[in-house]
Amino acid sequence: MNILDFIQALTEYDFLQKGLVTSVMVGIICGVIGCFIILRGMSLMGDAISHAVLPGVAISYLLGINFFIGAVATGLLTALGIGFVSQNSRIKNDTAIGILFTSAFALGIILISFLRSSSDLYHILFGNVLAVRPSDMWMTLAIGLIVLGAIFLFYKELLVTSFDPTMAAAYGLSTRLIHYLLMTMLTLVTVASLQTVGIILVVAMLITPAATAYLLTNRLSRMIFLSAGLGTISSVVGLYFSFTYNLSSGASIVLVATVLFALVFIFSPRHGLLRKWKSPKKELTT
Repeated sequence: MNILDFIQALTEYDFLQKGLVTSVMVGIICGVIGCFIILRGMSLMGDAISHAVLPGVAISYLLGINFFIGAVATGLLTALGIGFVSQNSRIKNDTAIGILFTSAFALGIILISFLRSSSDLYHILFGNVLAVRPSDMWMTLAIGLIVLGAIFLFYKELLVTSFDPTMAAAYGLSTRLIHYLLMTMLTLVTVASLQTVGIILVVAMLITPAATAYLLTNRLSRMIFLSAGLGTISSVVGLYFSFTYNLSSGASIVLVATVLFALVFIFSPRHGLLRKWKSPKKELTT
């Protein structure tokens, strides 16, 4: 199937349209929130929350309620638990993350064993954008608007605390409150991404587009737009390969994002490998 056939399929199949809209929204919000995650050195926290929502998803399935409720609850509880343990013991933050997120993930696997279908586990772990329901699409849209609105309102606070938390505290900003605001947004974005890329791969969409944008610019505002654009491209192209070749949607989207990162890593005009290799030669000839 070529691109024209894919476009034709988009006009004919409602499930493909919902999958495209949802994956684009996920690419945008993951790209935006991911910028703040990597600037703060919180990639491991993103991984932790993405795994910590699993028991909440399993409980929601078992109770027959929307998975959004359980996933957000366990994600937030884990984020609060990590902060509580690291602040009230000798345990450092990365160790607390390792303890709590693996425990939550293990509990989720146990709970999922009570589900009737093994396909449920597969979709939770790896996503299935072509099975997106209208409720999933509208939920993703609502989360996207909330997250983007919060970032717009608190952009300056997030900017200052990301680059210089000491100065932010000196100006009277509550760095802890802003940290938990970011954790809340990260949890919401993780939950919104479950249907598209799944629990295991969502951290890649949070990190890879933002890391790619980081290699292209030194300005945060430009980085955010680049990251959102790269996330969108990854989602659309990944959906194309997923639909055309009957591949896992989450894996396809993540691999496209990785290819984009590899290209920028090599050819970036600012920080690419080729520039680094050429620079010493230029210095020698001048």
